[in-house]
Amino acid sequence: MISLRVPGRICFYGDHQDYLDMPVIAGAINRYLFLEAKPHQDMSFLLELEDLQEKRRIGLPVGDSEIEKGDFYLSAIRILEENGFEFKEGYSIRICSEIPMNAGLSSSSALVVAWIRFLVATQKNRVVSDAQIGHWAYQAEVPFFGFPGGLMDQYTIAQQGLLCIDTKAQSTRALPARFEALVVAESGLPKQTNTILKNARNYQERAIAQVREVHPEFDLSQSVLEDAESYLHLVDEEYKKHWIAAVKNYHITLAAQEQLEKEFPNHHQLGDLMNAHQDLLENNIQNTPEPIRIMMAAARKAGAYGSKIVGSGGGGSMVAMVPLKQKEEVVKAFLKAGAQAAYVVELSYP
Repeated sequence: MISLRVPGRICFYGDHQDYLDMPVIAGAINRYLFLEAKPHQDMSFLLELEDLQEKRRIGLPVGDSEIEKGDFYLSAIRILEENGFEFKEGYSIRICSEIPMNAGLSSSSALVVAWIRFLVATQKNRVVSDAQIGHWAYQAEVPFFGFPGGLMDQYTIAQQGLLCIDTKAQSTRALPARFEALVVAESGLPKQTNTILKNARNYQERAIAQVREVHPEFDLSQSVLEDAESYLHLVDEEYKKHWIAAVKNYHITLAAQEQLEKEFPNHHQLGDLMNAHQDLLENNIQNTPEPIRIMMAAARKAGAYGSKIVGSGGGGSMVAMVPLKQKEEVVKAFLKAGAQAAYVVELSYP
């Protein structure tokens, strides 16, 4: 039998930066998706998706038929076949999850990573690194279908821990810092992934392109904070806020990375940086509904160092960085302010 679990993830700094080839800081959390598979005689994968109360049969071999948009099961198989995998044994597969769906904690990417881990586990004597699994999951979920996301979710879930991800080089580095406590709150509002991602990506990319029309040497990774204002006049009005977000969020991420390189970081500074990041997400990227703003304000009032929306936005979940002694008060504050659920989480390590 094959039995495995994969975690959800939180982006702490660098939201809406990975598709600009900028660094992000993300961590896997101890909310998991579980997969169990038993071999059977039928030449098929029989999937039972407990949370969705759905079943599916995938006949083997899959062949080269057209794959419907968003069918990550088949896109993953196709990518692995292109890398020399062969699937000649059927399995009955049960999948269940404690990662809330459509909440910004990457339940869908966790499913893709779990599926690829399962497919790899069916192969005899085939050793694959966590980094490679994350990359294949990214390929299967994003470029294969032309979706607008980045690679942060898949890389973080596959490798776990607290990571600084160089999205341009597609490489990661583990960060040694430990948080005092983290509280996740589910707003109960469905997130709007594709709409938010498409607009944020398009507007930031167009803003950067307009600056490069006049200054072709401009490189966001070599920018200074003052560039947010000094080049603002080159950007169309509708892109100005996204231009400012692109520059400032990059420098917030760099400052947070400097702290997180330490085993014992300054949590007050990290909280201030998280709040500054959230301010740009609210007012420039415009991905935070008013009810979520109220919930995060309540968490900060209850003692959180900082709080931010998680994921693409428009709804979904929030995370608060919290002093250890205040974690229960912050949970209560989230719930009193209208959160559907709130709970303490920890980083998940391999």
